[in-house]
Amino acid sequence: MSSRYRIALDVMGGDHGPEVVIPAALNSLKARDELAIVLVGDEGIIRAALGDAANAFADRLVIQHASQRVEMDDLASHALRNKKDSSMRVALNLVKDGKADACVSAGNTGALMATARFVLKTIAGIDRPAICTKLPSLKGQTWMLDLGANVDCTADQLCQFALMGSVLAEAVDGLENPRVGLLNIGEEEIKGNEQVKKAALCLESSGLHYIGFVEGDDIYKGDVDVVVCDGFVGNVALKTSEGLAKMISVFMKREFTRNLFTKLAAIIALPVLRAFRRRIDPRRYNGASLLGLRGIVVKSHGSADALAYANAIEFAILEVQQAVPERISEKLNALMAQQQAM
Repeated sequence: MSSRYRIALDVMGGDHGPEVVIPAALNSLKARDELAIVLVGDEGIIRAALGDAANAFADRLVIQHASQRVEMDDLASHALRNKKDSSMRVALNLVKDGKADACVSAGNTGALMATARFVLKTIAGIDRPAICTKLPSLKGQTWMLDLGANVDCTADQLCQFALMGSVLAEAVDGLENPRVGLLNIGEEEIKGNEQVKKAALCLESSGLHYIGFVEGDDIYKGDVDVVVCDGFVGNVALKTSEGLAKMISVFMKREFTRNLFTKLAAIIALPVLRAFRRRIDPRRYNGASLLGLRGIVVKSHGSADALAYANAIEFAILEVQQAVPERISEKLNALMAQQQAM
């Protein structure tokens, strides 16, 4: 494949597997002539799902057989030790071997993180990878990490997350000096646990655009570009936000279908409702980066549909375009050199 971008897809991962991944792959190939895709999984299942489409994109579509799949309830340790020919592992190996520029998987998050860390290793100077994604805000979008990879974090690791998130926001959004905030239970210096307080001291001298502590409601105000926290807090915040969005959607639907008058009001308000739904549609924000690895890995939501999965593919392409791992390494080396010179 001579295409500019080569993305390996874990076809068997996620709640829906091939029925979502393959349509998303085909849509992405139609949208981008410079894209090539490697479909990794059971070859028989993939060919049956592709049908005639395999011929239409023969020059940009490759099937890489994998005899195993990682189940959503598999322990990370079990997947790492016993499923060396899983679609997830084989897709990551393609990135390691330079046969793919990035891997996208909707599979088991714990297994993906453990396997990716084992196969690709972390960037020099980064202790642990972190899961980072974008969330809608009043002024655009906010990047947030970690979202579940690391339950307990040291102050140094939180500082590393801040650097990685800042580089991602700068690369993908084109922000010259992203504003970084530490998620806390208050903005006052006396608030928070010891790790957060120590991380704040570290970030104040890091050279990043650190704006101090931020609270949960600041995530959506648009006054901070990168929100940093440990994986326990981040995952709870993310799932709470997803649940709130679903609740608002259900409540609005109930109210507009309550009686004839509310149904008429819904018809009048339909353009506004559609625009609102599109702005908060989680499918538009699907795709979380496993930052800190020596290769690009994007995690799609396990229950993603074809539209959402295609957005995860697009996010992977953006990371390839911007060479995010290399930029993180360069930024880290520059900061370390600066601190040594002081």
